[in-house]
Amino acid sequence: MASIPLRNGTGSDTECLLIPNRLEQLNIQTPDTAPPHRCWAEIDLAAFERNLKRIQASLPAGVSYISVVKADAYGHGMPQMVRRVLQSGVDYLAVANVHEAADIRHMGMGCPILILSPILPHEDQFLIDYDATATISSLEEAQRLNQLAVKSGRAIQLHLKIDTGMGRLGVWHSQASALLQQIAQLPGLILKGIYTHFSSAENDPAFTELQRERFLAALPQCTAGLLIHADNSAGIQSLAIASPFNAVRIGLLQFGISACLNTADAQIPVEPVFSFHTRVGLVKSLPAGTDISYGRSYRLKRSSRIAVLTAGYADGVPVELGNKSQVLIAGQGCPILGRVTMDQTVVDVTDLPQVRAGDCAVLIGQDGDAEITTSQFSHAAVTIPWETLCSITKRVARVYISPREL
Repeated sequence: MASIPLRNGTGSDTECLLIPNRLEQLNIQTPDTAPPHRCWAEIDLAAFERNLKRIQASLPAGVSYISVVKADAYGHGMPQMVRRVLQSGVDYLAVANVHEAADIRHMGMGCPILILSPILPHEDQFLIDYDATATISSLEEAQRLNQLAVKSGRAIQLHLKIDTGMGRLGVWHSQASALLQQIAQLPGLILKGIYTHFSSAENDPAFTELQRERFLAALPQCTAGLLIHADNSAGIQSLAIASPFNAVRIGLLQFGISACLNTADAQIPVEPVFSFHTRVGLVKSLPAGTDISYGRSYRLKRSSRIAVLTAGYADGVPVELGNKSQVLIAGQGCPILGRVTMDQTVVDVTDLPQVRAGDCAVLIGQDGDAEITTSQFSHAAVTIPWETLCSITKRVARVYISPREL
């Protein structure tokens, strides 16, 4: 079998290693037993499991749940999330590339895996070695995979992606019928599904409907035995109407974040899974008129107590948060002052005289009655929740919280 180097997720010391054919004991902790990290993310496993159950309960009978766990399960940690996804009875996993598929296979998981991104020519053999399903967008890809399948005597399964307006992967919708006929003539390939991807499901229902119509028009007359899927976390609505749709891809929603508030996914009562924390490293007093951080973008308007937090952009705190966002300390909002630096962030704690070095600060999550959501954090950083979660770096420890032993 060809070998793909294994990677240890985010690489933090609280994650388990990926070992061939087994999953090492997970490091499950509670806030009281977790080591005193400088910067860490807490992953609420129980909340994740509840989200999975609620999403499954919302799907019509006979609809397959494709759980998207690419990018280290959106920064949550693939080993821990995949284990719970499969325990919940999810039908399929979807990943970005063959390396992520290999990680799952080396965990000993035998579930169907769909690879969403193009397969590079030198990666073709891994589809056979790791029993993964390819996504193709062109006749060239189909012919290349067919040649390998015939040579090896092993059929290769695939999904055809149709471009209905995303302008990224997929065969253009008006050309899909011809490509489907060509694929049917290639003996080494087994077509298992057809899908598309909505570009603006969270904010443009009219264009999403146009994409849906294009997709339906491009489908063959007979789709028996095929997975037909278009909807993601931001657009679960095709399933409510009579149609050939029989699967849905869910990523962000599993982790308790609705992509928008005006589509059907907002009706599923999911809860946050991820929170982001750091500590106060230093507290000091400075006179009015003092400039703060690089570039002198903020000048103190009063004599102030400032706290220097032990996290910066090398941990996943965006530079864009400087001078326009806040963190929570002791349940109170503390403004971020000046530019966020690589390893530290400066905040104003003048009105919190009790703050001391070692105290916790919440970047994303709840503190008492106050909360900063992932969406709020992302909006302040002029980005999206997907990028926020994937940008929390490897030096941020992941602490997994569960109310029960596994």
